[in-house]
Amino acid sequence: MRRAEAMGHAGGSRVARYRLPGSGPHMARVHGNGTVADPLGGVRLEPVVGDLFGELLPTGQPWLRAADVTLLPPVMPGKVVGIGSNYRDHAAELGRELPTVPKIFLKPPSAVIGFGQDITVPPGTQRVDHEAELALVIGRTLCRVSRERALKGIAGITCLNDVTARDLQRVDGVFARAKGFDSFCPLGPWLARGLPPDDLAVRCRVRDIDGTWHTRQDGRSRDMVFDAAQLIVFVSAVMTLQPGDVIATGTPAGVGPLLAGQRVQVQVEGVGVLENPVVNRQDRIPTARV
Repeated sequence: MRRAEAMGHAGGSRVARYRLPGSGPHMARVHGNGTVADPLGGVRLEPVVGDLFGELLPTGQPWLRAADVTLLPPVMPGKVVGIGSNYRDHAAELGRELPTVPKIFLKPPSAVIGFGQDITVPPGTQRVDHEAELALVIGRTLCRVSRERALKGIAGITCLNDVTARDLQRVDGVFARAKGFDSFCPLGPWLARGLPPDDLAVRCRVRDIDGTWHTRQDGRSRDMVFDAAQLIVFVSAVMTLQPGDVIATGTPAGVGPLLAGQRVQVQVEGVGVLENPVVNRQDRIPTARV
């Protein structure tokens, strides 16, 4: 991969949740940038304590290599709110008209997994697709908020893969089963705080079984039909958003199938790269992440 594809971040800070053998979740500031070839390469974690959505203080403990710990989802949301057809090019590739209001659906918290954890393809489905998305993490209780308050309610941004059993979506005509399987919501690798959400690259790459990487999706969040603030205003008028809740803001064109033996990356500019292997569910039982 080209060095130009290294991941930096524009302002703010990045915060990870992680686990060491025999211990519960911990938090750390993230220092250094990986590359798409090695997302955790050169990344170090500075242990901290405090409020994920507020002040964080160093513990003074030794820094850790990100590659030496188990990265957890940056939050465990009470709910994940998905947004359908929110990129113009994605709506076009599906032959859909642009929505006049945001199309919302829910993914269960039980679908959430972290960096490196298996996406498991369930039996009985013929096509499971990746959907690379920029995810907004809510940092305060929001109910029927204004646009200004909506932007202040964003705790940070992370990467999300809205994995979807496309054939079941077509059969059911609704999203709950197709998007709700265990492992169908990879989230991470960490939370980027203070990063403006409205013009960031959103990409997906898939590594075939032969080791070749292919770029499948390459869009920018400025191409969303409804921007971050509009989404929060709309969703908070329907349901109260709580700290840790996630809004998956939609996916650009290029969604495509995942097969066991592949690896899939979701990259959001300024955040990092979320990478997960793909396996058949019969071959692997997912390990819960907290």
